[in-house]
Amino acid sequence: MTRLEPLTPVDTTGLFAPLSAELVALLRGLAESDWSKPTVAGAWSVKDVAGHLLDGQLRRLAYGRDAHTGRGPASGAYGDVVAFINELNATGVAYAARLSPRVLTDLLEVTGEWVARYFASLPPSGEARFAVDWAGEARSENWMDVGREYTEHWHHQMQIRDAVGAPLLLQPRWLDPLLDLSVRAFPRAYREESAPVGTAVCFEVAGERPRAWSVVREASGWVVMRGRAVRPAASVTADADAAWRLLYNALPPEAQRTRLTTAGDAALLAPLFRARSVMV
Repeated sequence: MTRLEPLTPVDTTGLFAPLSAELVALLRGLAESDWSKPTVAGAWSVKDVAGHLLDGQLRRLAYGRDAHTGRGPASGAYGDVVAFINELNATGVAYAARLSPRVLTDLLEVTGEWVARYFASLPPSGEARFAVDWAGEARSENWMDVGREYTEHWHHQMQIRDAVGAPLLLQPRWLDPLLDLSVRAFPRAYREESAPVGTAVCFEVAGERPRAWSVVREASGWVVMRGRAVRPAASVTADADAAWRLLYNALPPEAQRTRLTTAGDAALLAPLFRARSVMV
């Protein structure tokens, strides 16, 4: 294998303010009927997703910036954390249902500015209060935790854009950091997979600016690296739109069969198809 490089930190702090501006402009341009349209986020409507974004930003400011303490999950076990997040998400969206679209948008404009300033104030290599569980980390540095928040803000905005037929933010400015953070979910997805040392599975994103990552079996376990292994045991190729949908619960199995190109050992691809760059 050649041309493989270790993953390095990704700085997303400068993207929060412009991403928030894109969201506010999008929401201000919606028709009244757009707010009730269904999204790929399960039972959530456009308004529900916007409410979830507001709730998430308020929680990050309270628990992060203000060091607020409150009730947590029953334990640090993955299942308990997921259950706790689901409860928070449901109650946050339920409260946001009381807000008008205008109030919701005005609040998102304000909290978006606060969140951008808060994340920019954090030392990148400092220890984050919350580990990025979907990446299999028991301890995360701030840059990774902030990057996780970037993927949250970005993919929820894409759910809204998808629902109302607005252009998706798939330009390299947005997509390059999104994908380079998201593929860090692969080692956790492969942790129970047995394979000889040196086995590699490649994930490629086609387009004018092709990108590739390989999840490689090393003696200590699976690691993900930038680049394409020379002789991968299996590979999957997606366009940019299919790539983010796969990793964020927006590409159902029937669409996977038609929108992804696969090669090699199908059993080795199964963990990649299960990998998600979100907790829920």
